[in-house]
Amino acid sequence: MKIYTKTGDSGETSLVGGKRVSKASLRVCAYGDMDELISYIGLLRCEIPQSDAFLRRVQAVLMTGSAHIASEVENPRLTPFPYEEIRTLEEEIDRLSALMPPMKSFVLPAGPAAAAHCHIARCVCRRSERSCVALGDHRPDVQDVIRYLNRLSDLLFTLGRYQCHAGNIPEDFWTE
Repeated sequence: MKIYTKTGDSGETSLVGGKRVSKASLRVCAYGDMDELISYIGLLRCEIPQSDAFLRRVQAVLMTGSAHIASEVENPRLTPFPYEEIRTLEEEIDRLSALMPPMKSFVLPAGPAAAAHCHIARCVCRRSERSCVALGDHRPDVQDVIRYLNRLSDLLFTLGRYQCHAGNIPEDFWTE
């Protein structure tokens, strides 16, 4: 299989199901933002090797979610979105939060590098969430993807805080 197909040379691409749309469509932008998030989480896997298996699991869920976003209609051939993974994120947030002191104020993202990367990934995640919301697609699978992205941004924030805690580096709190 060749990596290039030349079918997108005119600025169009195919959605799941085969429909051709502009590469600038809201749906393509939404799954493109998710692709960026999946890639950024790949960087986190390098930065936080002790979380590699968990972050790989997140990437796999995001890939499934991206497939649902890339389809304009419910597609029975797609793997169902694993709604229960939202609970997995909540459990990890609770586990990490229990290991740290409570937040005193807003956090200014800073070092160590792994923490700063978590905060950038959180921002990419929020953009992905906004892009998916902008679709106005109220199918249950798409709504589950949006819920997952919302919770994932919370997890990435918590993971960033935890990187400071684990490295014995004081968090930079914004106190104005």
